Amino acid sequence: MNYVNGLGLKLTWDALLKQFSADRKLGKKILFNLVSTYSHPQRYYHNLGHIQFMMEILDRMKPLAKDFPAIYLSTWFHDVIYDPTASDNEEKSAEYAGEILPTLNIPASTIAATQTMILKTKHHEAAENELDTQILLDADWAILATEPTEYQFYTQAIRREFVAYSEADYRRGRTQFLKGLLKRDRLYFTPLMFEEQEAIARRNLEQEIQTLSW
Repeated sequence: MNYVNGLGLKLTWDALLKQFSADRKLGKKILFNLVSTYSHPQRYYHNLGHIQFMMEILDRMKPLAKDFPAIYLSTWFHDVIYDPTASDNEEKSAEYAGEILPTLNIPASTIAATQTMILKTKHHEAAENELDTQILLDADWAILATEPTEYQFYTQAIRREFVAYSEADYRRGRTQFLKGLLKRDRLYFTPLMFEEQEAIARRNLEQEIQTLSW
């Protein structure tokens, strides 16, 4: 499905509401609030484009999922609270999801799974039996394996979000973060993403580290 023009996002949201017999008027209001939040002008990367890109990746992995509605909801809510200078964005996002989703008639088990997956995005770790979480995390980091020009746009957007930090502090912190990623046994959990994207992502990370060196 094409999500770029926003129609795909609305169609999949409406389909979810129908699945759980949620109130359409309330669902429309909540979607509007989500879209408005992700469209904030200070969100240069963690914005609606990020959600759209994740949805495109998830479409490919949907057949693998056990509880796709939970993955879908986790995608919408995982960055709904985002402050580059804060360390509790994931906790607050999960809490927000827990407040909003019951009003849409979402089952408690799906809400719990959604909140758990949102919290997992904090450290990007998933157990071997947490397939749905693996799918979500792989979609979240799919940007790391994009072609060089798009990856450069991503790095520029991240820098703009971290405008509160000096150039020296940002370069130091970002380099440390990237080196930490490269030390992982693998960036992607699912065989599909690992086989297709792992090597590309690692090359992008290594190249970015070089550009961050003085």
